[in-house]
Amino acid sequence: HAQDRLWQMELLRRVARGGISEVFGPDQVPVDQFFLSLGISDASERAVQSLDKNSNAFKLLNAYLQGINAFIEKGPTPPEYYLTGLEKTSFTPVDVYNSLGYMAFSFAMAHKTDPLLTEIRDRLGADYLGELIDQKPEVTARIPIFDSRSDTLEQAFAAVVKFNQLAAGAPIPALEGSNSWVVSPSKTKTGKVLFANDPHIGFAQPSVWFEAHVNAPDYEKYGYHLAGIPFPLLGHNRNNAYGLTMFENDDIDFYQERINPKDSNQYWRNGGWKSFDRLEKVIIVKGADPVILKLRRSDIGMIVNDVVPELKGKTPVSMSWVYTQGENSVLEALYGISHAANLSAFEQAVQNIHAPGLNVMYGDSAGNVAWWAAARLIAFPDSVSTKLIIPASLRDSSFLKPWSFSSNPKSINPPIGYVYSANNQPDSTALGWVPGYYLPENRARRIMTLLEGRSDWDGEGIMDMLVDDTSPVVPEIIADLSKYLNVKELNDEEIAYVDVLNKWEGSYTLESHQAVFYHRWVYHFLKGTFQDELGPEGFKAFLGTHLVKRLLAEFAAKESSVWWDNILTPETIETKEDVILESFKLAMQGVTSDFGNQYEDWSWGSVHQLEHKHPIGSLPLFRSLFNVGPFPVRGSTEVINNMAFSYDSTGYFPITAGPSTRRMIDFSDVENSMTILPTGQSGNPFSPYYEDQALLYSTGGFRKMMINAQEIKENTQHTLILIPN
Repeated sequence: HAQDRLWQMELLRRVARGGISEVFGPDQVPVDQFFLSLGISDASERAVQSLDKNSNAFKLLNAYLQGINAFIEKGPTPPEYYLTGLEKTSFTPVDVYNSLGYMAFSFAMAHKTDPLLTEIRDRLGADYLGELIDQKPEVTARIPIFDSRSDTLEQAFAAVVKFNQLAAGAPIPALEGSNSWVVSPSKTKTGKVLFANDPHIGFAQPSVWFEAHVNAPDYEKYGYHLAGIPFPLLGHNRNNAYGLTMFENDDIDFYQERINPKDSNQYWRNGGWKSFDRLEKVIIVKGADPVILKLRRSDIGMIVNDVVPELKGKTPVSMSWVYTQGENSVLEALYGISHAANLSAFEQAVQNIHAPGLNVMYGDSAGNVAWWAAARLIAFPDSVSTKLIIPASLRDSSFLKPWSFSSNPKSINPPIGYVYSANNQPDSTALGWVPGYYLPENRARRIMTLLEGRSDWDGEGIMDMLVDDTSPVVPEIIADLSKYLNVKELNDEEIAYVDVLNKWEGSYTLESHQAVFYHRWVYHFLKGTFQDELGPEGFKAFLGTHLVKRLLAEFAAKESSVWWDNILTPETIETKEDVILESFKLAMQGVTSDFGNQYEDWSWGSVHQLEHKHPIGSLPLFRSLFNVGPFPVRGSTEVINNMAFSYDSTGYFPITAGPSTRRMIDFSDVENSMTILPTGQSGNPFSPYYEDQALLYSTGGFRKMMINAQEIKENTQHTLILIPN
């Protein structure tokens, strides 16, 4: 890891402890302040202190760190250290936990969503909020559960935009979503399990995963590691395979404090006033004086106002995050799942995952398939919405009662013949629905339709599924929008194109002109629906949430909504027909202006491209050396080949996140299982392995995961020998 990814490891360990300004200068101070306010570094210190120093996990962690530090002492220095003037320093167990803590936070959607929804409720009212929050999920593609063994934030819109900017400012990609499915022997051609997984993560260079086949007398695993973490988060051997997707449960909550009018350093709790804890953090800044960050903490958590200028002077809001509370056994969990020999041992290890919430997928050579929603879930009263800022006065001991892991959603060897996850809503359990920020059913429906369509699955079919780019939902959205178009307001060319659009099956090929027009239409439809009420900043914040993806199909289909009327034109009451017609016209004007009147000249590949960006590649002088791409790429947001992007006014859709690897593991022929990385294994821009997989990845290709000793010897090109003293 140190040889190929030391710079990546350096940045990853720095984010949570507020160390980015030391590398990149004063512009990063707000980012460091934000991440320090999350309390990750303090939680890491506590976790390391409580580690069992005699455990195998701790012994292996120390051996791993000794290897990293030996390379730091004796190995060559990556060029990024010279370019930034940074000195190499040794790694510690706290660095490992800080890396895990940042990755845990990168899942979170609460910062983007809860303040926004609270402001909508308080400023616009219950009617507007009610159409955005669905307390009882009414979707058809829920993950089935089966066990074969028994004071208002007046400037919240600006604050949410600031939250997004601060979180996005970290020079390490965030985890976004994922697909995974495991097919039982009853539905495969060979009678053996087939396993698929493609975690969706923000694209960056170097790629997130470090691929390693580790073989020792008592251990073998072909694993995908985060550089800086000793145990693989994804892996397989001849006996079993496992992978992850994001559970998307709600594990961050905000509480509005009541402040003593006579002493602003006190908050109300349990019938009396209590003083905030005061903390000071020092941020070292390259080329400038250190910055002192002053933070307040209640018994719930850190006060977010202290790091968001838009909230300074407002009623304090405390943040409660499951990851920084209670016992942290993530390292033991990763050790356990990477060393488990069977289903029972694996499930035992999964129980140690408390946060972030993960869908853990499993398959083995004995024919078992399983899915667990792994997280420490907290029971809230039915009267409390976790998607709104909660009055701290409502919090009592009942909020702190976690579910038993046995009550978490799961499915083990279900009769349908497969388990799957696409970050969608799980079915209810005996304890009810699990609150979360789930993605819409688009990918889930496609996965279910394809899996249920045949019972003779093989490896080739699984790989075809992993790069599938067809949406079952997009044609429905187009049909719902089109029926509200007033054809009397369209010219002949526009009417003809509506017919063309309605014949589209929702497949995102590079040549697709429908994809270009559809997403421009969607952007203007969303803008025409929501921006007048939310304002430019609020609409920008709204586009950064999962709400947009979930609500799009719903709003295209619904007949009436309080959101249709433009509140900026009080003399007129706009209808859904008005919004759809105007958005259609704006999309047509934009696309013909950019690409001409002939729709055959509009191509998805010209507006949907992938560039893998290195933190230093943002400087024009170094872009060609450090960045990889751009490449035109098939797929789109919320198809299985989930090449995600953000909507904005440009009409272009540069890809921001997608499959960080694709894996197909066939237990009938494990030695011919297949995978791909987005760019390459090495983080060294001068290495031939820095970007050698990029073209194959962008075209949907795969390569072999070799675990046969003789085949490895025959194909070896380079050998590194480590000689102990």
